[in-house]
Amino acid sequence: MIKIHHLEHSRSQRILWLLEELSVPYEIVHYKRDPETMLAPDSLREVHPLGKSPVLEEDGIIVAETGAIIEYIIEQHGGGHLKPPPGTPEARAWTYWMHYAEGSAMPPLLMKLVFQRLPENANTLMRPLVKGVASRAEQGFVDPRLQEHIQFWENSLAKTGWFAGKEFSAADIIMSFPLEAATSRAGADKYANITDFLGRIHARPAYLTALEKGGPYAYA
Repeated sequence: MIKIHHLEHSRSQRILWLLEELSVPYEIVHYKRDPETMLAPDSLREVHPLGKSPVLEEDGIIVAETGAIIEYIIEQHGGGHLKPPPGTPEARAWTYWMHYAEGSAMPPLLMKLVFQRLPENANTLMRPLVKGVASRAEQGFVDPRLQEHIQFWENSLAKTGWFAGKEFSAADIIMSFPLEAATSRAGADKYANITDFLGRIHARPAYLTALEKGGPYAYA
C-alpha cells in the first residue's frame, strides 16, 4: 500500500486529495511543524535526506517532490484518469502546469511569506529597519511579480474553468496550492475566475475527505 509522509499545513495535502479522487488506498504518516520555527521535524530526514513533505513510499520506492509524486501516482494507479490523452493540446497544457506550479508560481509566494515574517524575527531595535526593507522589497519586486502570475491564472481559467482543458485533472490539483496561498496572502480572492475555481474544488467530496484525513491545513 502507498504510504504518504504528510506534514500539517503543507503542500502534501494535494497528494492525499489526488489519491482520494482516484480511490487509491493509502496510509498517512503524520508530522507536525515546530511551533516556533514552523519547520518540519528532523524525523522526516529519515525518509528523505532533505526532510521535506510530501514523500511517497511504496514497495521500497521513495518518491519526493509534489509534481514527481503526482506523475508517479497517475502512471502507476491513474488508470487513464485525471490526465488528458497523450499528444493532445490538453496534455501539453497538463505538463506545463505540472512544472509551472512549483517552478514558477511558488517562488514569489514563498518570498512574500519570508518578507512578511522577517520583522517578526528581528529584535526590537532592528525591527523598524527590517520592516522598512522588507516592505520595499515586497512592493518593489515581489508584489508586481505576483500580480502578473495571478492575472495569468485568471485569464487561463477564463477559457474552460480548468487549467488543462474542459475536464478537471491533476493539473488543477497541483495548481490549487498556489491559488490558495495567493488568496490567503496576495489578494487573489478579488479575481472572479480564481474564486470560482477554488469554490468548486473545495466542494469536491475527495477534497473534503482528504482534508478530514490530513488534518490542519491553513491555506484552505
